[in-house]
Amino acid sequence: MEYNEIVSLMQEMTKMGLTRIKLERENFKLELEKNINVLPAEALAIRQGVENTKINESLTNEAKANTSTTNASLDKEIPGTKKILSPMVGTFYAQPAPDKPAFASVGDIVKKGQPVCIIEAMKLMNEIESEVEGEIIKCLVENEEMVEFGQPLYIIK
Repeated sequence: MEYNEIVSLMQEMTKMGLTRIKLERENFKLELEKNINVLPAEALAIRQGVENTKINESLTNEAKANTSTTNASLDKEIPGTKKILSPMVGTFYAQPAPDKPAFASVGDIVKKGQPVCIIEAMKLMNEIESEVEGEIIKCLVENEEMVEFGQPLYIIK
């Protein structure tokens, strides 16, 4: 399967509101999984191809009330802090290899340009460098967790 076919498949997944797809051919296997925070009515509207669908306000409020406190805390800005964001979709790795120490841990001081993690995308290991300087006060992602573009990875003070 060619790169542009995989990208097209990813775009179709988003368009159709799918979160997981598995494709197997003779000597080829591809599994794509996407973690999204879409309300059930929104996902249904996407799947049905309905645009600008009004969602029942009570459903929206109920779904918002049920969102995890982790996601709610990510949306709040803590005064005097900055976030290191994921520049791509992929799998987060805190260390360069299983037997090596983490690039950066809570309490570490990071400098601009210092590697803080790896994000694997399409079997490519992308070393992510800090764009800010300061002390890591929280890591928001677990090792080997899927991350989205723009998702906060670390909080820096």
